[in-house]
Amino acid sequence: MAARRRIDPARGADALRQWTAARRSGQDPGRAVTATAVRFTLEELAARAPGRSVEVRVPPFGVTQAVAGTTHRRGTPPSVVETDAATWLELATGTSEWSEALASGRLQASGERCDLSAHLPLL
Repeated sequence: MAARRRIDPARGADALRQWTAARRSGQDPGRAVTATAVRFTLEELAARAPGRSVEVRVPPFGVTQAVAGTTHRRGTPPSVVETDAATWLELATGTSEWSEALASGRLQASGERCDLSAHLPLL
């Protein structure tokens, strides 16, 4: 089953471009732009790596389940990835590396299949 989209892909890509441009110029992209960009990239991950074995959390903006394998239905998932919005968007756009974010503590990942580096960057 294909991932369900809530963010229009054109709107999501535009928010991601706005977020990237604001960050490059040292400006705050704003909460609404950040939220849309995070949700769009989480949906993109779920579409490119369908499954429910890894839960990816980017509080307070969104969460998704992705990557084929053991299906998670209730309780604490066997694999969890959690990070802040800026780190997630840097990983999604390729301006940050998975291993660097993990080593610096900006990213927490636990369980089988939690290494998403093969699926990143998304764009």
